[in-house]
Amino acid sequence: MNGATHRLQPSLLLPAKGRRGPNSDHTAAEPAAESQGRSSTHEKHLSVLTRSGILAVAEMNKSVSLNETVAPVPQIHTSYSNSSLELSSELPIFVINPWDIMLCISGTIIACENAIVVAIIFYTPNLRTPMFVLIGSLATADLLAGMGLILNFVFHYVIQSETISLITVGFLVASFTASVSSLLAITVDRYLSLYNALTYYSEKTVLCIHMMLIVTWGVSLFLGLLPVLGWNCLEDYSSCSIVRPLTKINLTLLSASFFFIFILMLHLYIKICKIVCRHAHQIALQQHFLTASHYIATKKGVSTLAIILGTFGASWLPFAIYCLVGDPSYPTVYTYATLLPATYNSMINPIIYAYRNQEIQRSMWVLFCGCFQPKVSFRSRSPSDV
Repeated sequence: MNGATHRLQPSLLLPAKGRRGPNSDHTAAEPAAESQGRSSTHEKHLSVLTRSGILAVAEMNKSVSLNETVAPVPQIHTSYSNSSLELSSELPIFVINPWDIMLCISGTIIACENAIVVAIIFYTPNLRTPMFVLIGSLATADLLAGMGLILNFVFHYVIQSETISLITVGFLVASFTASVSSLLAITVDRYLSLYNALTYYSEKTVLCIHMMLIVTWGVSLFLGLLPVLGWNCLEDYSSCSIVRPLTKINLTLLSASFFFIFILMLHLYIKICKIVCRHAHQIALQQHFLTASHYIATKKGVSTLAIILGTFGASWLPFAIYCLVGDPSYPTVYTYATLLPATYNSMINPIIYAYRNQEIQRSMWVLFCGCFQPKVSFRSRSPSDV
């Protein structure tokens, strides 16, 4: 019985070969059709499952990508575009250039030093001679330059505006131009005091000094107004120089003016040295010992002029040369490295006048301390004594 059962079981799944009976064709066709139906149904199920699996995987990938976009895993990278560092960017972060800080400090020192010189000359009636008027002009120009450096720092990091930038740059150009031109005027005044010593205190000299001051400040204001009036590179960035928003032509003009003034000062300085040497030779021949003090004072004035001229050249020459050969594509550190020493000239000028001139020293004690009253009145001295 078990053997018969075992032999009949395969016939339920597959058609028996070689078996013939009254219903053998019908019996064999039914399992075959059923088998084919099951096979096609199985394939359909597999196809459906396969498509479902692919869709499920796609949905999972899409879900993962969305989750990564919305809530990425925080990582530490050095890139500024990293999303993990964007939370701190919601708060304002001000990055201050160290070079701008040094320029601001330099401007503060310049403003304080020259404010003292201006106050001394303004509150001392006896210091109203042409020589001290020119020194006051120089101190005023340096004072404005120091204030310009401070305002440029404040407006650059607090109020960012193209109009304010133009005004600040024009203010600095006018101030430094007036400072350089005042040095030239002082050089001319010292040359006249030696070349025309007998007629130096005449009204003609006073008129000449006033004319030099008018020309000095007139030219300085004109050059300072050029960027404000439209000679700038705000609309054409290809014409910008190393000092934005000044154009290359504008900066070249300023550099050429500096070299002209420097050469003229050097020429006058050589003439002053020749005059001093000629005076010294005449004194040695005539043995006029009573005029030795005048010669010593003259020599002191020439040495002061040499210090001023040397300081002037060492401070401004690097920046003036770089203005001619520099390109806006160069790193800005080159501009800062040459501009910062140029500000030192305005810082050293009041030190030279305050510590080498006795009248200014005496007036400074009277003005700030009030503990020293000179027994002798101030006497007018020549520029050679400075």
